Amino acid sequence: MNEKDLNTILEVVLKNVLEQLGETKTETPGNDSACGAIPVELSARHVHLSEEDALALFGGPLTPVRELSQPNQFLCKERVRLIGPKGVMDNVAVLGPSRSSSQVEISKTDARLLGVNAPVRQSGDTADTPGIILASQSGIVGLEEGVIIASRHIHMSPADARTFGLSDKDKVNVHLDSDRPVTLNNVLVRVDENFKLAMHIDPDEGNGASWDKSITGRIQGC
Repeated sequence: MNEKDLNTILEVVLKNVLEQLGETKTETPGNDSACGAIPVELSARHVHLSEEDALALFGGPLTPVRELSQPNQFLCKERVRLIGPKGVMDNVAVLGPSRSSSQVEISKTDARLLGVNAPVRQSGDTADTPGIILASQSGIVGLEEGVIIASRHIHMSPADARTFGLSDKDKVNVHLDSDRPVTLNNVLVRVDENFKLAMHIDPDEGNGASWDKSITGRIQGC
């Protein structure tokens, strides 16, 4: 074999190796350059109140103290106590504005501590869910239903949805880039013109992935 033939073989081998490395990199979770990074936010236990329940608990409308990442949503000055069959949780955040019906969003760990068999549901889907007692320093309200574990989800504007090639109520798999990388399946896509791009997970999911504010996610296969 002469030197020319040897160089030709080496060039072919090197080309094949580089192509294989490129394919491996593309298939690695979280490295799909076609999909932009999505901010991942932790959604701790909180309560949404109807105007009627806010009045019963606090004697008036809710008081905004800080805007949240989603437009037109805010943290309220008011706090409530959750009273379940087996346990109590104090100083639970109330988020505004008021809704047509009250809703309590907790984690699976919270549900066990309270003794409530809360199902995993999309926000607003509270039919046939457990109830709970809400209390403040000046009032008490018994909810017949409304306690859920919120489905992990991504907020998107219509423009974001077009970028990712997705529609409202689609479900996707998302890889979280963290110290303990994890892929979360069946993440619900929620599209609305008032939404800002962000993925919401609960504390149980966040702890499992060593979440912090720098963590981002990438939709697989988009």
